[in-house]
Amino acid sequence: MKTYNNIYPRIYDFANLHKAYLKARAGKRFREEVLDFSSKLEENLIQIHNELINSLCQPSPYKQFVIKEPKERLILALPFKDRVVQHAICNIIEPIFEATFIKDSYACRKNKGVLKGVKRAAKHISSVEKTGGIYCLKMDIHKYFYSIDHHVIFEMIKKKIRCKKTLDLIKVIIDSSDNPGIPIGNLTSQLFANIYLSSLDHFIKEDLRVKYYLRYMDDMVIINNSKENLARLLSEIKIFLKTKLRLELNKKTQIFPIKRGLDFLGYRQFRNTRILRKSVMLKSYRKIKKFMKSKRKLNKVKESINGLLNICSYCKSNKAIENVKKIIGEEKWALMYIK
Repeated sequence: MKTYNNIYPRIYDFANLHKAYLKARAGKRFREEVLDFSSKLEENLIQIHNELINSLCQPSPYKQFVIKEPKERLILALPFKDRVVQHAICNIIEPIFEATFIKDSYACRKNKGVLKGVKRAAKHISSVEKTGGIYCLKMDIHKYFYSIDHHVIFEMIKKKIRCKKTLDLIKVIIDSSDNPGIPIGNLTSQLFANIYLSSLDHFIKEDLRVKYYLRYMDDMVIINNSKENLARLLSEIKIFLKTKLRLELNKKTQIFPIKRGLDFLGYRQFRNTRILRKSVMLKSYRKIKKFMKSKRKLNKVKESINGLLNICSYCKSNKAIENVKKIIGEEKWALMYIK
């Protein structure tokens, strides 16, 4: 296995720090903390540069808040300066691990994402359908981010990275929160979470020799024409998760015929059609209604509607669009989107 040493200077390289700053501010450049950092950009980047050189870089205290959708989660957010540091780290180490990931892992990866994952699931279903009956094993990890073991993830990272200073910095970030697992909200957590389940991906694809498998973070799908085969696979996967990764599947894990529809990444996929998940529609309706109350946020109404129209374009969604027309009114719809 190829390993990497002496990569720490590449992290604190000034060009890499500036690239990290541009990534961290993307879509947030007018937020107060970003404007403050940007007003003294060179000074702040030099400070980060010097702290990294002298191994003095320590994460700031986290700001905690709870989000309710798509499910209730505790988010730990770091100040902008820390996000620049994490981008600088990921710029260098992410390509190292990206090369080890399987093709059918779609979350938080360049040129992957939700839509490609949805289309791949449909292709898997179509491929299995040619051989007979079709069933799905849908798996989800119980409280995934909160269950990632610090020692296990660090040992996984050490298998590829041998640079002591880089490992010391990564260890500080892994252990930076008092909460169990790794913080949802850290950029590094997205990468670490993919690294953690990559060993499961390879076990499923190479040891169990499963052809029609895909994963989006901790949501995993296997398509097969035998319910019994899926039950056997599930048993072996549970053992691997428990013994190797100290993880458990949650109660939503199940085996079912595809005629019920595969609920995956915001859509419900059937043999020959795809519809938008009801919860996604309701969330969009609530957001549109909220922004409709303020004329000052008409641009937000447009953004929300355009977002819904975009996700509707990949499925049968006439009902969703008709409901939006009712919410905002046929006349306003015509003025905004037809005229």
